[in-house]
Amino acid sequence: MASVSGRAASASPPLGRHLLRAKDLADAHYAEPLTVADLARAAGYSRAHFSQEFRRAFGEPPHTYLLTRRLERAAALLRTTDYSVADICVAVGLLSIGSFTTSFVRMYGRSPTEYRAAFPPASRYALVPWCVQRVYGRPKHRTFREDPASPAN
Repeated sequence: MASVSGRAASASPPLGRHLLRAKDLADAHYAEPLTVADLARAAGYSRAHFSQEFRRAFGEPPHTYLLTRRLERAAALLRTTDYSVADICVAVGLLSIGSFTTSFVRMYGRSPTEYRAAFPPASRYALVPWCVQRVYGRPKHRTFREDPASPAN
């Protein structure tokens, strides 16, 4: 199929810079209380038109995309830290632990606590410099004693 300019028409139009700007905002600021209205404002669209265009361009609605980013980050924190589930929920920008758990189970097939239990403890990922290990690995008390000084006669 040829277009008026002589070039072949592509099956899908190129993504607008405005939609990529909104997607980048969601990726960079997922932990903040972002809403679809905030993303639409960044793209310069009304909320309804933005949702329609975002879904057409990326294959999922903006709210689902943002929730997916948050849950992916939560899963990484569950694997690599010992933060509580409530702290992780808040750290990724979600306010309700119940909604977080329900969404997490839908995406990963198990609760956040069960997910964490399937991985090695976070302490295995803690990198302690060699010099610190050496200082704290030394005995705190001497294991040898010097002979007391003999009195001079």
